[in-house]
Amino acid sequence: MRHFLTLADFSKEELLEMIALAQKIKAQTKQRKFVPYMENQTLGMIFEKSSTRTRVSFETGIYQLGGIGLFLSSNDIQLGRGEPMKDTARVISRMVDMVMIRTFEHSKLEEFAKYSKVPVINGLTDDYHPVQLMTDYLTMLEFGKENPVVAYVGDGNNMTHSWLMLAAIMGFELRVATPKGYECDPAIVARAQTLAAQNGGKLIFGNDPKEAVRGTDVVTTDTWISMGQEDEKETKLKAFDGYIVDEAMMSLAKEDAIFLHCLPAYRGYEVSEEVFEKHAEVIFTEAENRLHAQKGIMVWLDSHRNDN
Repeated sequence: MRHFLTLADFSKEELLEMIALAQKIKAQTKQRKFVPYMENQTLGMIFEKSSTRTRVSFETGIYQLGGIGLFLSSNDIQLGRGEPMKDTARVISRMVDMVMIRTFEHSKLEEFAKYSKVPVINGLTDDYHPVQLMTDYLTMLEFGKENPVVAYVGDGNNMTHSWLMLAAIMGFELRVATPKGYECDPAIVARAQTLAAQNGGKLIFGNDPKEAVRGTDVVTTDTWISMGQEDEKETKLKAFDGYIVDEAMMSLAKEDAIFLHCLPAYRGYEVSEEVFEKHAEVIFTEAENRLHAQKGIMVWLDSHRNDN
């Protein structure tokens, strides 16, 4: 059984197969051709963290593939009342064909997958957000950035960790600029460095956002205050002073550089209003591509159910 827990679970070739499926299905969708690749299948969607894009994209995606999505808030199922994750996994996976989970600790996702009889997809954990990075890679390809130099400016969080995995596996250069004290998880960095050495990727770390952005093809960031960190807001705003991606910072990138943001975006904090609106077409294509990238992932997992 193949699960989609982190990008590191797959080879470059396998990830490119998923991207190719996403491109094919997106083209069909644009022509209003909804091929029932997953006819009559049910996707269980477990949400311990709320979301706009994750729910809409997965629920719409499985519907367009010929199946149905079940929204399962942790407040509405026994998981929220103390049932062990492994028991929830053993029950739900006997009733549905695939499960997407959006939760906090990555270990909870891993436990669910261990006991599940069906493929499990990581819709986001505190450590990784792999479906978003498949989306971002699809978007970069669509805007002509096939072998990019990418700058990530901001917090060393789940998005940064997933960017590390993408760059390491796909073999491109990623420059990460974080404030001191907000660097990436050392264990995840070590894992990414090993993958980068195998695949020709280049990972650069520092604390100077301007140096990271200089001469790049893609600039990206994320909110500084992630869900559950609201009590850290004032401390973080001080630590991240100078890390806003504004016109002055974007001017250091290549003239045709694009800006990506996984949303929601907080203008005046991690990105300026001017930069956001200038790159709005890219950003909202990126948002739409959650739908298409995730359909590619689901169809690929469904076609590899019998893999050892």
